[in-house]
Amino acid sequence: MTQRQFAGRRVLVTGAARGIGRRIAERFVEEGADVTGLDRDTHWDETAFRLLPVDISDPRQVETVTDQMKAETDRLDVLVNAAGILRLGAADALTADDWRACIEVNAGGPFYLMRQWIPVFKAQRGGAIVNVASNAAHVPRIGMTAYCASKAALVSLSHCVGLELAPYGVRCNVVSPGSTDTPMLGGMLKNPADRDRLLSGLPEQFKLGIPLGKIATPDDIADMVLFLASDRAGHVTLQDVVVDGGATLGA
Repeated sequence: MTQRQFAGRRVLVTGAARGIGRRIAERFVEEGADVTGLDRDTHWDETAFRLLPVDISDPRQVETVTDQMKAETDRLDVLVNAAGILRLGAADALTADDWRACIEVNAGGPFYLMRQWIPVFKAQRGGAIVNVASNAAHVPRIGMTAYCASKAALVSLSHCVGLELAPYGVRCNVVSPGSTDTPMLGGMLKNPADRDRLLSGLPEQFKLGIPLGKIATPDDIADMVLFLASDRAGHVTLQDVVVDGGATLGA
């Protein structure tokens, strides 16, 4: 029988109720990990892992759930920040709430989680953090001001944390997906024609098409997250891997 690569390891995944976060958490379970998922909305189908209701944009809720987990065992092998929200609109059309929501969930949430777990990672002198950003952090898009800015902030945050943690043997990397078949994307694509336009490009948004000619699956993203969290990536840190079928043309 093949040894599962995360057997006995403790993993925490945010945004785990659905979409990319859900699939990442499931894949860790399949590889033997003890997985806890966090999500603001836990009213979904039964999961193969523990799912706790937490709004990661609230630092007090993050501290409470972290204290709960530390009371169980003060160890964490992998932290994956996959929670994210999208608020569309031109810069002068966005509300202050739209801006705050994107920044607080997409960048603030990972900061609050990492702030709580960094002392644990340092003390155990090991572990891996993988933050899920977006290829929107690499290229500007019309109508995505808040989202692009928040994901770019997450990338820079990750690099800074990775630099601070490197002397302790803790790795911090980023996965930046492009268009992925999730409920978030489904809400933007109203019909098959919208999907075809996405593949060929959206010039009004200054968005290139996808050279591979297909939209990513959540497993495409989970594959890279699990690799970066694994011992096979033991000498990889401070990296931002774009998984978008070539849509950013290598940017």
